[in-house]
Amino acid sequence: MEKICYIVGAGDNSGTNFLKKKEDYVIAADGGLLWLQKLNIEPDMIMGDFDSLGFVPEGNNVIQHEVMKNDTDMMLAVKKALEMGYQKIKLYGGTGGRIDHTFSNIQTMLYASRKGAAIEMIDSTNKYHVITDGDIQLTGESQSGFSIFALGGTAHKVNIKDAMYLLHDFELTPDNPTGTSNLFIGKEVTISVEKGSLLIVS
Repeated sequence: MEKICYIVGAGDNSGTNFLKKKEDYVIAADGGLLWLQKLNIEPDMIMGDFDSLGFVPEGNNVIQHEVMKNDTDMMLAVKKALEMGYQKIKLYGGTGGRIDHTFSNIQTMLYASRKGAAIEMIDSTNKYHVITDGDIQLTGESQSGFSIFALGGTAHKVNIKDAMYLLHDFELTPDNPTGTSNLFIGKEVTISVEKGSLLIVS
């Protein structure tokens, strides 16, 4: 089974719920440490500038960064996961509160996707995926919704199969919300893009 790197940030963690397997890795990004402690999940690494946490944790697994830096704590954690060879990454605590932080985490997902990683962000309401030059199969209940958006430029030859509204070799641009509010008609939908990136919210 493919190993997963779980990264927990300081945002909306009301939907955080996962079971760490032996081969998995958990990174607490700054204030995400408090949520992991509430869930009795021991992080393998704790990293960040610790401005949201309010103190610097102790331990050999702590990496402290300067407050004045170019990358967000979540981006630093994702880069660390990629550096360690994890190609499947799940983010928690990446939404809620400040919309600029949510958007920066979506950009972080785009970065990882362009590096070849399968990345997903989860909160209490939605799941977010970013795919690049590839496809994904989503599962959901009939009549539940999902939306797709071009991310980081034009998405060429976009296809949606087995949904209420279908697309075939469609060119989706970042200024076109055509992909908003689609519906599952069964339990599985296939979405693909030949060239470019898509944000998928379900």
